[in-house]
Amino acid sequence: MAELKYWLWLTTRKGLGPAGALTVLDHFGTPERAFYGEEGDFGLLPLDSFARRSLLDKSMDEPNRILGDCDRLGVRVMTFQDAGYPQRLRQIGLPPVVLYIKGKAFRFDEEPAIAVVGMRRCSAKGVEWAEKMGLDLASKGALVVSGIAEGVDCHAIRGALSGGGPVVSLLAGGVDVKFPYENRFYYDDVAAAGALISEYPPGTPHKGAHFKPRNRIISGLCLGVLAIECEVQGGTMLTVGHALEQGREVYALPVGPDEGRARGTNRLIHDNMARLVESAEDVLEDYVDLYPSKLAKLAPLPPEVARARLSQGVDKPRRERPVQRPPREEPGKRELVPRARQRDRFTDDELSVLAAAAKSALTADEIVERTQIPAKRILSAITMLQVQGAVEERPGRRFYALVELEG
Repeated sequence: MAELKYWLWLTTRKGLGPAGALTVLDHFGTPERAFYGEEGDFGLLPLDSFARRSLLDKSMDEPNRILGDCDRLGVRVMTFQDAGYPQRLRQIGLPPVVLYIKGKAFRFDEEPAIAVVGMRRCSAKGVEWAEKMGLDLASKGALVVSGIAEGVDCHAIRGALSGGGPVVSLLAGGVDVKFPYENRFYYDDVAAAGALISEYPPGTPHKGAHFKPRNRIISGLCLGVLAIECEVQGGTMLTVGHALEQGREVYALPVGPDEGRARGTNRLIHDNMARLVESAEDVLEDYVDLYPSKLAKLAPLPPEVARARLSQGVDKPRRERPVQRPPREEPGKRELVPRARQRDRFTDDELSVLAAAAKSALTADEIVERTQIPAKRILSAITMLQVQGAVEERPGRRFYALVELEG
Protein backbone atom coordinates (compact mmCIF):
# COMPACT_ATOMS: atom_id res chain seq x y z
CA MET A 1 0.00 0.00 0.00
CA ALA A 2 2.90 2.35 0.75
CA GLU A 3 4.19 1.95 -2.82
CA LEU A 4 0.72 2.32 -4.36
CA LYS A 5 0.38 5.88 -3.11
CA TYR A 6 3.32 6.90 -5.29
CA TRP A 7 1.52 5.56 -8.36
CA LEU A 8 -1.50 7.67 -7.46
CA TRP A 9 0.73 10.67 -6.85
CA LEU A 10 2.28 10.29 -10.31
CA THR A 11 -1.01 9.81 -12.17
CA THR A 12 -2.67 12.80 -10.49
CA ARG A 13 0.01 15.34 -11.48
CA LYS A 14 -1.58 18.14 -13.49
CA GLY A 15 -0.66 18.35 -17.16
CA LEU A 16 1.09 14.98 -17.19
CA GLY A 17 -1.48 12.51 -18.57
CA PRO A 18 -0.70 8.87 -19.48
CA ALA A 19 2.03 9.81 -21.99
CA GLY A 20 3.81 12.04 -19.50
CA ALA A 21 3.50 9.50 -16.69
CA LEU A 22 5.02 6.80 -18.90
CA THR A 23 7.85 9.18 -19.80
CA VAL A 24 8.56 9.69 -16.10
CA LEU A 25 8.48 5.93 -15.50
CA ASP A 26 10.89 5.31 -18.38
CA HIS A 27 13.34 7.78 -16.83
CA PHE A 28 13.06 6.95 -13.12
CA GLY A 29 11.96 3.30 -13.21
CA THR A 30 9.43 3.66 -10.38
CA PRO A 31 7.01 6.37 -9.21
CA GLU A 32 8.70 6.42 -5.80
CA ARG A 33 12.03 7.43 -7.31
CA ALA A 34 10.25 10.13 -9.29
CA PHE A 35 8.57 11.37 -6.11
CA TYR A 36 11.95 11.94 -4.49
CA GLY A 37 13.39 13.57 -7.61
CA GLU A 38 14.39 17.22 -7.56
CA GLU A 39 14.00 20.07 -9.98
CA GLY A 40 17.28 19.32 -11.74
CA ASP A 41 16.21 15.71 -12.32
CA PHE A 42 12.95 16.75 -13.97
CA GLY A 43 14.68 19.25 -16.23
CA LEU A 44 16.03 16.33 -18.27
CA LEU A 45 12.54 15.04 -19.11
CA PRO A 46 10.94 15.81 -22.51
CA LEU A 47 7.93 17.47 -20.84
CA ASP A 48 6.55 20.98 -20.98
CA SER A 49 7.32 23.35 -18.14
CA PHE A 50 3.86 23.02 -16.56
CA ALA A 51 4.15 19.23 -16.33
CA ARG A 52 7.68 19.45 -14.88
CA ARG A 53 6.50 21.93 -12.24
CA SER A 54 3.65 19.61 -11.27
CA LEU A 55 6.24 16.95 -10.35
CA LEU A 56 7.62 19.32 -7.72
CA ASP A 57 4.29 19.16 -5.84
CA LYS A 58 4.90 16.43 -3.24
CA SER A 59 1.53 16.67 -1.49
CA MET A 60 0.01 13.28 -0.71
CA ASP A 61 -3.44 14.65 0.13
CA GLU A 62 -5.04 13.55 -3.14
CA PRO A 63 -3.43 10.06 -3.27
CA ASN A 64 -4.48 9.44 0.35
CA ARG A 65 -8.02 10.56 -0.42
CA ILE A 66 -8.19 8.24 -3.44
CA LEU A 67 -6.87 5.31 -1.40
CA GLY A 68 -9.54 5.98 1.21
CA ASP A 69 -12.26 6.12 -1.44
CA CYS A 70 -11.03 2.85 -2.98
CA ASP A 71 -11.08 1.11 0.40
CA ARG A 72 -14.57 2.41 1.14
CA LEU A 73 -15.97 1.46 -2.28
CA GLY A 74 -14.22 -1.89 -2.68
CA VAL A 75 -12.19 -0.69 -5.68
CA ARG A 76 -8.87 -2.32 -6.61
CA VAL A 77 -6.02 -0.40 -8.20
CA MET A 78 -3.91 -2.15 -10.84
CA THR A 79 -0.64 -0.51 -11.92
CA PHE A 80 1.32 -0.79 -15.14
CA GLN A 81 4.04 -2.79 -13.38
CA ASP A 82 1.73 -5.29 -11.66
CA ALA A 83 2.16 -8.92 -12.68
CA GLY A 84 -1.57 -9.16 -13.48
CA TYR A 85 -1.58 -6.15 -15.81
CA PRO A 86 -2.84 -7.45 -19.21
CA GLN A 87 -0.12 -7.93 -21.80
CA ARG A 88 -2.66 -7.02 -24.47
CA LEU A 89 -2.98 -3.60 -22.89
CA ARG A 90 0.72 -3.21 -22.14
CA GLN A 91 1.48 -3.54 -25.85
CA ILE A 92 -0.78 -0.75 -27.15
CA GLY A 93 0.64 2.63 -28.06
CA LEU A 94 -0.44 4.44 -24.91
CA PRO A 95 -1.33 1.99 -22.12
CA PRO A 96 -3.06 3.35 -19.01
CA VAL A 97 -0.65 3.68 -16.08
CA VAL A 98 -3.25 2.68 -13.48
CA LEU A 99 -6.68 1.05 -13.65
CA TYR A 100 -9.43 1.28 -11.05
CA ILE A 101 -11.49 -1.92 -10.96
CA LYS A 102 -14.74 -2.69 -9.17
CA GLY A 103 -16.00 -6.26 -9.45
CA LYS A 104 -14.41 -9.49 -10.54
CA ALA A 105 -10.76 -9.97 -11.46
CA PHE A 106 -10.21 -11.10 -15.05
CA ARG A 107 -7.09 -12.54 -16.66
CA PHE A 108 -7.72 -10.69 -19.89
CA ASP A 109 -4.91 -12.39 -21.78
CA GLU A 110 -6.78 -15.68 -21.30
CA GLU A 111 -10.20 -14.30 -22.24
CA PRO A 112 -11.84 -14.29 -25.70
CA ALA A 113 -12.89 -10.70 -25.12
CA ILE A 114 -14.99 -8.97 -27.80
CA ALA A 115 -15.92 -5.30 -27.69
CA VAL A 116 -19.40 -4.33 -28.89
CA VAL A 117 -19.72 -0.65 -29.79
CA GLY A 118 -22.08 1.63 -31.67
CA MET A 119 -23.85 4.96 -31.72
CA ARG A 120 -25.80 6.35 -28.80
CA ARG A 121 -28.84 7.41 -30.79
CA CYS A 122 -29.32 4.04 -32.40
CA SER A 123 -32.47 2.79 -34.05
CA ALA A 124 -34.91 0.28 -32.59
CA LYS A 125 -33.28 -2.29 -34.88
CA GLY A 126 -29.89 -1.32 -33.48
CA VAL A 127 -31.19 -1.91 -29.95
CA GLU A 128 -32.44 -5.34 -30.99
CA TRP A 129 -29.15 -6.32 -32.63
CA ALA A 130 -27.00 -4.99 -29.77
CA GLU A 131 -28.94 -7.04 -27.24
CA LYS A 132 -28.96 -10.14 -29.43
CA MET A 133 -25.23 -10.01 -30.15
CA GLY A 134 -24.42 -9.29 -26.50
CA LEU A 135 -26.55 -12.22 -25.38
CA ASP A 136 -25.21 -14.65 -28.00
CA LEU A 137 -21.56 -13.72 -27.47
CA ALA A 138 -21.84 -14.05 -23.68
CA SER A 139 -23.84 -17.27 -23.74
CA LYS A 140 -21.20 -18.83 -26.01
CA GLY A 141 -18.34 -18.00 -23.63
CA ALA A 142 -17.01 -14.65 -24.86
CA LEU A 143 -16.23 -11.81 -22.48
CA VAL A 144 -18.34 -8.88 -23.72
CA VAL A 145 -16.66 -5.47 -23.29
CA SER A 146 -18.35 -2.13 -23.91
CA GLY A 147 -19.18 1.22 -22.37
CA ILE A 148 -22.32 1.77 -20.39
CA ALA A 149 -23.73 4.87 -22.09
CA GLU A 150 -27.09 5.00 -23.80
CA GLY A 151 -27.57 3.32 -27.15
CA VAL A 152 -25.70 0.30 -28.48
CA ASP A 153 -23.25 0.11 -25.56
CA CYS A 154 -25.75 -0.30 -22.74
CA HIS A 155 -27.97 -2.62 -24.80
CA ALA A 156 -25.00 -4.86 -25.60
CA ILE A 157 -24.25 -4.97 -21.87
CA ARG A 158 -27.90 -5.72 -21.14
CA GLY A 159 -27.86 -8.57 -23.64
CA ALA A 160 -24.65 -10.01 -22.17
CA LEU A 161 -26.12 -9.91 -18.67
CA SER A 162 -29.22 -11.68 -19.98
CA GLY A 163 -26.97 -14.30 -21.56
CA GLY A 164 -25.48 -15.08 -18.17
CA GLY A 165 -21.93 -14.48 -19.32
CA PRO A 166 -19.13 -12.27 -18.04
CA VAL A 167 -19.21 -8.60 -18.92
CA VAL A 168 -16.89 -5.60 -18.51
CA SER A 169 -17.73 -1.92 -18.86
CA LEU A 170 -15.05 0.71 -19.47
CA LEU A 171 -15.96 4.09 -18.06
CA ALA A 172 -15.01 7.69 -18.83
CA GLY A 173 -15.30 8.67 -15.15
CA GLY A 174 -14.99 7.14 -11.73
CA VAL A 175 -16.47 3.66 -11.20
CA ASP A 176 -18.69 5.15 -8.51
CA VAL A 177 -20.10 7.95 -10.68
CA LYS A 178 -23.19 6.57 -12.42
CA PHE A 179 -23.62 8.17 -15.82
CA PRO A 180 -25.98 8.52 -17.51
CA TYR A 181 -28.40 8.56 -14.60
CA GLU A 182 -31.02 6.44 -16.35
CA ASN A 183 -28.48 3.59 -16.66
CA ARG A 184 -27.50 3.65 -12.99
CA PHE A 185 -28.93 0.19 -12.34
CA TYR A 186 -26.51 -1.36 -14.83
CA TYR A 187 -23.55 -0.33 -12.67
CA ASP A 188 -24.49 -2.68 -9.83
CA ASP A 189 -25.37 -5.49 -12.24
CA VAL A 190 -22.08 -5.23 -14.12
CA ALA A 191 -20.02 -5.04 -10.92
CA ALA A 192 -21.78 -8.18 -9.66
CA ALA A 193 -21.49 -10.20 -12.89
CA GLY A 194 -18.21 -8.78 -14.18
CA ALA A 195 -16.27 -5.58 -13.66
CA LEU A 196 -16.39 -1.80 -14.00
CA ILE A 197 -13.00 -0.41 -15.08
CA SER A 198 -11.66 3.12 -15.42
CA GLU A 199 -8.31 4.87 -15.57
CA TYR A 200 -9.87 7.73 -13.60
CA PRO A 201 -10.07 7.65 -9.78
CA PRO A 202 -13.35 7.42 -7.87
CA GLY A 203 -15.33 10.63 -7.87
CA THR A 204 -14.18 11.71 -11.35
CA PRO A 205 -17.11 13.00 -13.45
CA HIS A 206 -17.68 11.56 -16.92
CA LYS A 207 -16.28 14.29 -19.17
CA GLY A 208 -16.47 14.50 -22.92
CA ALA A 209 -12.68 14.68 -23.13
CA HIS A 210 -12.41 11.33 -21.34
CA PHE A 211 -14.33 9.25 -23.87
CA LYS A 212 -11.73 9.32 -26.65
CA PRO A 213 -8.85 8.03 -24.45
CA ARG A 214 -11.21 5.50 -22.87
CA ASN A 215 -11.90 3.97 -26.29
CA ARG A 216 -8.28 2.88 -26.72
CA ILE A 217 -8.65 0.71 -23.59
CA ILE A 218 -11.88 -0.90 -24.85
CA SER A 219 -10.15 -2.12 -28.01
CA GLY A 220 -6.85 -2.78 -26.24
CA LEU A 221 -8.37 -5.32 -23.86
CA CYS A 222 -10.09 -7.24 -26.64
CA LEU A 223 -9.30 -9.59 -29.49
CA GLY A 224 -11.78 -7.86 -31.75
CA VAL A 225 -14.29 -5.03 -32.01
CA LEU A 226 -17.83 -5.44 -33.35
CA ALA A 227 -19.47 -2.25 -34.67
CA ILE A 228 -23.27 -2.03 -34.71
CA GLU A 229 -24.76 1.12 -36.31
CA CYS A 230 -22.44 4.09 -36.53
CA GLU A 231 -21.82 7.17 -38.58
CA VAL A 232 -18.60 7.87 -40.48
CA GLN A 233 -17.60 10.24 -37.68
CA GLY A 234 -17.98 9.62 -33.97
CA GLY A 235 -16.83 7.61 -30.98
CA THR A 236 -17.41 4.24 -32.62
CA MET A 237 -15.04 5.12 -35.44
CA LEU A 238 -12.48 6.26 -32.88
CA THR A 239 -12.63 2.84 -31.24
CA VAL A 240 -12.37 1.15 -34.64
CA GLY A 241 -9.35 3.31 -35.45
CA HIS A 242 -7.67 2.30 -32.20
CA ALA A 243 -8.45 -1.36 -32.93
CA LEU A 244 -6.84 -1.18 -36.37
CA GLU A 245 -3.76 0.55 -34.96
CA GLN A 246 -3.51 -2.10 -32.25
CA GLY A 247 -3.79 -4.99 -34.72
CA ARG A 248 -7.22 -6.10 -33.51
CA GLU A 249 -9.87 -7.63 -35.75
CA VAL A 250 -12.82 -5.43 -36.67
CA TYR A 251 -16.30 -6.76 -37.46
CA ALA A 252 -19.38 -4.90 -38.60
CA LEU A 253 -23.05 -5.68 -39.04
CA PRO A 254 -24.33 -4.53 -42.44
CA VAL A 255 -27.27 -2.14 -42.48
CA GLY A 256 -29.78 -1.59 -45.28
CA PRO A 257 -28.70 1.26 -47.58
CA ASP A 258 -31.91 3.16 -46.87
CA GLU A 259 -31.04 3.40 -43.18
CA GLY A 260 -29.44 6.67 -42.09
CA ARG A 261 -27.17 4.83 -39.68
CA ALA A 262 -25.69 2.62 -42.39
CA ARG A 263 -22.89 4.93 -43.46
CA GLY A 264 -20.26 4.03 -40.89
CA THR A 265 -20.61 0.25 -40.65
CA ASN A 266 -21.24 -0.16 -44.36
CA ARG A 267 -18.20 2.01 -45.14
CA LEU A 268 -16.03 -0.17 -42.92
CA ILE A 269 -17.17 -3.26 -44.80
CA HIS A 270 -16.87 -1.61 -48.23
CA ASP A 271 -13.31 -0.44 -47.53
CA ASN A 272 -12.24 -3.87 -46.22
CA MET A 273 -11.52 -2.40 -42.81
CA ALA A 274 -14.08 -4.69 -41.16
CA ARG A 275 -15.41 -8.16 -41.84
CA LEU A 276 -19.12 -8.50 -42.50
CA VAL A 277 -20.76 -10.63 -39.82
CA GLU A 278 -24.37 -11.60 -39.20
CA SER A 279 -24.13 -13.62 -35.99
CA ALA A 280 -22.03 -14.19 -32.90
CA GLU A 281 -20.75 -17.40 -34.49
CA ASP A 282 -19.28 -15.38 -37.37
CA VAL A 283 -17.19 -13.47 -34.83
CA LEU A 284 -16.21 -16.33 -32.54
CA GLU A 285 -15.21 -18.81 -35.24
CA ASP A 286 -11.84 -17.04 -35.39
CA TYR A 287 -11.07 -17.89 -31.78
CA VAL A 288 -12.55 -21.33 -31.06
CA ASP A 289 -9.23 -23.10 -31.66
CA LEU A 290 -7.37 -20.60 -29.45
CA TYR A 291 -9.83 -20.78 -26.55
CA PRO A 292 -11.44 -24.23 -26.79
CA SER A 293 -12.30 -24.43 -23.09
CA LYS A 294 -13.99 -21.02 -23.16
CA LEU A 295 -15.70 -21.20 -26.52
CA ALA A 296 -17.11 -24.70 -26.48
CA LYS A 297 -19.50 -25.19 -29.39
CA LEU A 298 -22.56 -24.69 -27.26
CA ALA A 299 -26.03 -25.17 -28.63
CA PRO A 300 -27.68 -21.79 -29.16
CA LEU A 301 -30.32 -20.70 -26.71
CA PRO A 302 -33.78 -21.78 -27.85
CA PRO A 303 -35.44 -18.80 -29.57
CA GLU A 304 -38.23 -18.64 -27.00
CA VAL A 305 -35.69 -18.52 -24.14
CA ALA A 306 -33.69 -15.75 -25.81
CA ARG A 307 -36.85 -13.74 -26.46
CA ALA A 308 -37.99 -14.18 -22.87
CA ARG A 309 -34.68 -13.00 -21.45
CA LEU A 310 -34.52 -9.94 -23.67
CA SER A 311 -38.17 -9.00 -23.19
CA GLN A 312 -37.80 -8.38 -19.46
CA GLY A 313 -37.72 -4.65 -18.97
CA VAL A 314 -36.78 -3.66 -22.50
CA ASP A 315 -36.24 0.08 -22.68
CA LYS A 316 -38.34 1.99 -25.18
CA PRO A 317 -36.22 3.46 -27.95
CA ARG A 318 -35.60 7.16 -27.52
CA ARG A 319 -36.83 9.71 -29.98
CA GLU A 320 -34.07 10.61 -32.38
CA ARG A 321 -32.28 13.89 -31.89
CA PRO A 322 -30.59 15.58 -34.84
CA VAL A 323 -26.83 15.12 -34.98
CA GLN A 324 -25.00 18.44 -34.82
CA ARG A 325 -22.15 18.47 -37.30
CA PRO A 326 -19.26 20.93 -37.13
CA PRO A 327 -19.13 23.39 -40.04
CA ARG A 328 -16.68 22.59 -42.78
CA GLU A 329 -13.62 24.73 -43.27
CA GLU A 330 -13.96 27.21 -46.11
CA PRO A 331 -11.38 26.89 -48.91
CA GLY A 332 -8.33 29.01 -48.18
CA LYS A 333 -9.00 29.10 -44.44
CA ARG A 334 -7.30 25.91 -43.39
CA GLU A 335 -6.04 25.62 -39.85
CA LEU A 336 -2.24 25.85 -39.60
CA VAL A 337 -0.84 23.21 -37.24
CA PRO A 338 2.53 24.28 -35.81
CA ARG A 339 5.37 21.79 -36.18
CA ALA A 340 5.70 21.48 -32.39
CA ARG A 341 2.09 20.27 -32.08
CA GLN A 342 1.90 17.95 -35.07
CA ARG A 343 3.10 14.73 -33.41
CA ASP A 344 0.97 15.35 -30.34
CA ARG A 345 -2.12 15.62 -32.52
CA PHE A 346 -1.50 13.14 -35.34
CA THR A 347 0.16 9.75 -35.82
CA ASP A 348 2.95 9.28 -38.38
CA ASP A 349 0.52 7.70 -40.84
CA GLU A 350 -1.95 10.56 -40.39
CA LEU A 351 0.81 13.12 -41.01
CA SER A 352 1.77 11.29 -44.20
CA VAL A 353 -1.84 11.39 -45.42
CA LEU A 354 -2.15 15.10 -44.63
CA ALA A 355 1.08 15.87 -46.48
CA ALA A 356 0.03 13.84 -49.53
CA ALA A 357 -3.46 15.39 -49.72
CA ALA A 358 -2.37 18.93 -48.92
CA LYS A 359 -2.58 20.39 -52.42
CA SER A 360 -5.20 18.27 -54.18
CA ALA A 361 -7.84 15.69 -53.37
CA LEU A 362 -6.57 12.15 -53.85
CA THR A 363 -8.07 8.69 -53.81
CA ALA A 364 -6.91 6.25 -51.16
CA ASP A 365 -4.96 4.32 -53.82
CA GLU A 366 -3.16 7.49 -54.88
CA ILE A 367 -2.24 8.22 -51.26
CA VAL A 368 -0.93 4.66 -50.87
CA GLU A 369 1.19 5.12 -54.00
CA ARG A 370 2.61 8.45 -52.82
CA THR A 371 3.32 7.40 -49.24
CA GLN A 372 4.22 3.72 -49.80
CA ILE A 373 2.23 2.88 -46.68
CA PRO A 374 0.05 -0.29 -46.72
CA ALA A 375 -3.55 0.33 -47.76
CA LYS A 376 -5.09 -0.88 -44.48
CA ARG A 377 -3.05 1.66 -42.50
CA ILE A 378 -3.89 4.45 -44.94
CA LEU A 379 -7.63 3.66 -44.71
CA SER A 380 -7.38 3.65 -40.91
CA ALA A 381 -5.55 6.99 -40.93
CA ILE A 382 -8.10 8.54 -43.30
CA THR A 383 -10.95 7.38 -41.06
CA MET A 384 -9.33 8.88 -37.96
CA LEU A 385 -8.58 12.14 -39.76
CA GLN A 386 -12.23 12.37 -40.88
CA VAL A 387 -13.33 11.84 -37.28
CA GLN A 388 -11.06 14.71 -36.21
CA GLY A 389 -12.33 16.96 -39.00
CA ALA A 390 -8.84 17.15 -40.52
CA VAL A 391 -9.76 15.51 -43.85
CA GLU A 392 -12.92 15.68 -45.93
CA GLU A 393 -14.18 13.35 -48.60
CA ARG A 394 -14.94 14.91 -51.97
CA PRO A 395 -16.71 13.51 -55.04
CA GLY A 396 -15.11 10.40 -56.50
CA ARG A 397 -14.00 9.08 -53.09
CA ARG A 398 -11.16 11.61 -53.04
CA PHE A 399 -9.77 13.01 -49.81
CA TYR A 400 -8.49 16.49 -49.11
CA ALA A 401 -6.62 17.85 -46.08
CA LEU A 402 -8.51 20.52 -44.14
CA VAL A 403 -5.45 21.43 -42.07
CA GLU A 404 -2.08 22.73 -43.17
CA LEU A 405 1.13 21.41 -41.64
CA GLU A 406 3.80 23.98 -40.81
CA GLY A 407 6.95 23.07 -42.72
